[in-house]
Amino acid sequence: MAKKKAKTRKTPKKKLSKTSFAFSRQQKVVLGSFLMLFGLALLVAFISFLFNWQTDQSTLNHFADREIEARNWLSKFGAVVSDLFIYQGFGVAAFIIAFLVGLTGIYLFLNFNKQNLQKFWFWGVLVMIWLSIFFGFFAAENALLGGRVGFEMNDFLQDYLGLFGTVLLMIFLFMVYLTVRLKVTPELIGNYIKTSKKDFQAEFRKEKEKENISETDEEKDWKEEILGKEEEQNSGPEIELNTKVAEEKEPSPTPPAKKSKKEEPGEVEMEIETAPEEDEIDEGNVSSRLVEDFGEFDPTLELSNYKFPTLELLKDYGGGITVNQEELEENKNRIVETLKNYKIEIAQIKATVGPTVTLYEIVPEAGIRISKIKNLEDDIALSLSALGIRIIAPIPGKGTIGIEVPNKNSTIVSMRSVIASPKFQKAEMELPMALGKTISNETFVVDLAKMPHMLMAGATGQGKSVGLNAILTSLLYSKHPAEVKFVLVDPKKVELTLFNKIERHYLAKLPDTEEAIITDNTKVIHTLNSLCIEMDNRYEMLKDAMVRNIKEYNVKFRNRKLNPENGHKFLPYIILVVDEFADLIMTAGKEVEAPIARLAQLARAVGIHLIIATQRPSVNVITGIIKANFPARIAFRVTSKIDSRTILDGQGADQLIGRGDMLFTQGSEMKRLQCAFVDTPEVDEITEFIGSQKAYPDAHLLPAYEGEENGTGLDIDVSERDKLFREAAEVIVTAQQGSASLLQRKLKLGYNRAGRIIDQLEAAGIVGPFEGSKARQVLITDLAALDQLLNESP
Repeated sequence: MAKKKAKTRKTPKKKLSKTSFAFSRQQKVVLGSFLMLFGLALLVAFISFLFNWQTDQSTLNHFADREIEARNWLSKFGAVVSDLFIYQGFGVAAFIIAFLVGLTGIYLFLNFNKQNLQKFWFWGVLVMIWLSIFFGFFAAENALLGGRVGFEMNDFLQDYLGLFGTVLLMIFLFMVYLTVRLKVTPELIGNYIKTSKKDFQAEFRKEKEKENISETDEEKDWKEEILGKEEEQNSGPEIELNTKVAEEKEPSPTPPAKKSKKEEPGEVEMEIETAPEEDEIDEGNVSSRLVEDFGEFDPTLELSNYKFPTLELLKDYGGGITVNQEELEENKNRIVETLKNYKIEIAQIKATVGPTVTLYEIVPEAGIRISKIKNLEDDIALSLSALGIRIIAPIPGKGTIGIEVPNKNSTIVSMRSVIASPKFQKAEMELPMALGKTISNETFVVDLAKMPHMLMAGATGQGKSVGLNAILTSLLYSKHPAEVKFVLVDPKKVELTLFNKIERHYLAKLPDTEEAIITDNTKVIHTLNSLCIEMDNRYEMLKDAMVRNIKEYNVKFRNRKLNPENGHKFLPYIILVVDEFADLIMTAGKEVEAPIARLAQLARAVGIHLIIATQRPSVNVITGIIKANFPARIAFRVTSKIDSRTILDGQGADQLIGRGDMLFTQGSEMKRLQCAFVDTPEVDEITEFIGSQKAYPDAHLLPAYEGEENGTGLDIDVSERDKLFREAAEVIVTAQQGSASLLQRKLKLGYNRAGRIIDQLEAAGIVGPFEGSKARQVLITDLAALDQLLNESP
């Protein structure tokens, strides 16, 4: 309160000091009108001096002699002032002085903002000096060009820098003026050239079309007469063709419309008047002025020298797809023969060779039922002696049936080839992820921000960890540390440890924790709840900023329309990656599922996205709540059709061949991909490259979360213990299981009372603290020890 009072006392003093030195409105009008006229007088005198300066040189030393007259339009005053500013001063650049004096008068007379006037004076004086030096090069031939100041300064610079050095200095100062004052950049010039070129081409096309369209009336009459004869002679289809040609060559419908208007008698002419648009109130004056002065806010400024990983850090496995013509022909013949055995004729067949799978597209004869071919999946696999035949009947968007057959010699899809592809390099996405290549050997890139969450599942050793590394590598190659943060959960403790090296660049963690990569299940619960708090905080910031999502918020913050003093800041994307979700569900259960479901439902708009992987795709792990909130799914090879249905809501994952072969779906359409392979040494080199650079002081800190689950300190007073406290303690010690549900069954209690007794038992030291879904540890081994403890307690 004292500080506020001190501030209120100081502000009036500042206002008084300002008003004491300020001009009144009448004084501004008088001074402004004087400076406007004085600037005009200087301009007239300077112009006259250019024509009469040699004649008036003799009059300069006889200023007091009234009999000697000067030929300057302002007489001796004009000759003396012009000689001072032009000849003895800055040469022809002195015209800027007249302009600045007159401009100052206008600003004072009309009471304009003085800030812009200061800019005009600052840059005007600098340009005047520059022009004076520039024209000083030619001072030997014409003394008026640079004046004495330009000649002397040019002579001084050439003594120390030489002619060539002086030229380079002048060019540099000119570029500074263009860039800082006029904001001319190479990109601006390039865009102007492109637009002017397009405008010229468009104008050229219009002129050419006018030349082609313009025809004389005789040519039109002649053409209509010929077309009329042809219409009478020709038959049906030819008539349609001729009329189409005539319509295409008809120049424009507007002239006949005008002609018909003139022919109609008594037509009333209509006058069209359009109301002018109302002026809009510009509320962004302050922000636009800040952007003009300081530029847009750059979140990467703190790590402005950060360098993205290079492609050389990724291994090139070389070699493209090799087409084995004999294998393709053999498979085609076996497919056709197998279908013929079941009386299914094929009209057409086409093969598309991919890295690991070849797609055979067949078009059956008319009358063949699709379900009949679908049921022959196992028979075709038997005839081809191949693992993982998958039939797509029909292929979405095509009138064909697809049969995917694994290649005998598969090709490795390297992470380097995917990252270096134009699809990834030119992807205009918020969070681009290069997952691998399709059957048609095209790089497959998706935006995590639009998914918005992803579920990844498959049997052990089929490529989930490599898939996670490929996703993380994609984001490391595309996003600056200021733009994205990772929350990594690794219950296995060995899969994501390499990313420890980039902790202070890309990782986020809870306050007062040593390691950013979470391996303890208790910390996982705290982290998930902390992310929920972060989500709620971000929604409050979006509400205050009156925007709908993180993208609009960050654009507004970059444009300096949000004040950091009001709690606003640049928001990076946060990506939660869980490597083994089944282990969390088994140990923590609902305490993990509830915050994950809440984040999945709400966190998309505030830039928090989830990637969850599991090797146990059963219904008790991938529950209905999880599936409903994770529309994007990746399925690696699984062992049963039931697991495939659990992940994808359909078959197909059980027919994959493993080693990175996967199915991706983001809705209805399902795509088969070969996951990009990134090995552990490659990830190690990438993280080492990033970790060796300058980093933030610490990892990105999430909001602190204190668990409410532990009941230590409750009901320490013996008098407040439940009547059934001793009986409950005996039940717990006898069963050696500290759970509220046991007390509910044995003592026939309600849930609330049983939970309260458990808290009292914890306070008495009989059971241990809360451990998620596990039963509490019983600290007393037998009833004798229990009696001793209860008798000793006061």
